[in-house]
Amino acid sequence: MAGAVEIEAYGRIAEIGREAWDACAGNPAHRDNPFLAFDFLDALEESGCAAPRTGWGPRHLLLRDEGGEAQGVMPLYLKSHSRGEYVFDWAWADAYERAGGRYYPKLVCGVPFTPATGPRLLLREGADEGARRMLLAGALKLCDQAGASGVHVNFPTEAEWRFLGEQGLLLRQDQQYHWLNPGYRDFEDYLSALSSSRRKTIRRERRDAQAAVEIVAVTGAELTEAHWDAFFRFYMDTGSRKWGTPYLNRRFFSMLGERMGARVLLILARREGQWIAGALNLIGGECLYGRYWGAVAEVPFLHFELCYYQAIEHAIRLGLPRVEAGAQGQHKIARGYLPTGVYSAHYIADPALRAPVARYLDQERAAVRQEMDWLTEEYSPFREGGAAPSPPGGGS
Repeated sequence: MAGAVEIEAYGRIAEIGREAWDACAGNPAHRDNPFLAFDFLDALEESGCAAPRTGWGPRHLLLRDEGGEAQGVMPLYLKSHSRGEYVFDWAWADAYERAGGRYYPKLVCGVPFTPATGPRLLLREGADEGARRMLLAGALKLCDQAGASGVHVNFPTEAEWRFLGEQGLLLRQDQQYHWLNPGYRDFEDYLSALSSSRRKTIRRERRDAQAAVEIVAVTGAELTEAHWDAFFRFYMDTGSRKWGTPYLNRRFFSMLGERMGARVLLILARREGQWIAGALNLIGGECLYGRYWGAVAEVPFLHFELCYYQAIEHAIRLGLPRVEAGAQGQHKIARGYLPTGVYSAHYIADPALRAPVARYLDQERAAVRQEMDWLTEEYSPFREGGAAPSPPGGGS
């Protein structure tokens, strides 16, 4: 890249600063992804959730031009484990260490605890393509300097994924379940695209859930510490049962509300004056991102209502073309969330590990694509000949 003179790694995003980071992460081409914003990543670090003591040691890259102006940044962490990534490489680590290798530390490019697709090599508007290659080269150099086993780029866009493959990284594909909005007028308009049986089922599920609780959507200045207290209780209860140790602490949620309240959509359920369940969403420029759900009481179909149907309603209202409801869950298909490809790219330093992983990923990609096609064909809720939306192409 002409004029670029320095690339440096930083142990805190605060050392880079909001102005320099958001000048790159806020590029309109990145489609206003809330997880890439300085405030989100800094809140993870300042709250202690993404920090060396939790196994997430920040090593963010900053590329400057000859005038000292930021041209690109890369969210990068030195990891001592594989938790909180949602791209599962436990088997690689186990095989390598049984053979006498050392898999950790490794470098991970992505957003901690967040399996949401977004750009990872973040360029200032107007920066040339050489800046992207320089960021990747900086990560590979840091990998060697840190004695890391590799660099793993999790949940990049499809366009970035293909770029990384062209640079020699190994390509991995998985699937999530996303709801796509071709321009529905309202929830009933969406239902009209479904088969008759699915329309009836969804209406019944919504009716039963809404009859049992009061549902309240909270955002922006409406968010209070009492709302976060309630939601954190739900988050801890569900997280403790599913993951053992939840990743996020109470302070993070307060910071999220203070710094990014306008990007937060918290949907809560109340029964007899008490909050009993909630779902947390973040609002992006082109997507509503469902992140966490929790409940302290059993109510039939409430999970579907808060996490899926309310998200669809709000996405339509906001004019957003997509809802990402997080990882896993084939039950989402029946609610209109169809299989959609998600991606990762991997540089593995040791050829003895790289070769078998490459062979495995070739087979895995083919199997994932085949499963996605089969699931869509067999279980899509959209009526035959109806307007089932098509997955969007990868962005940059």
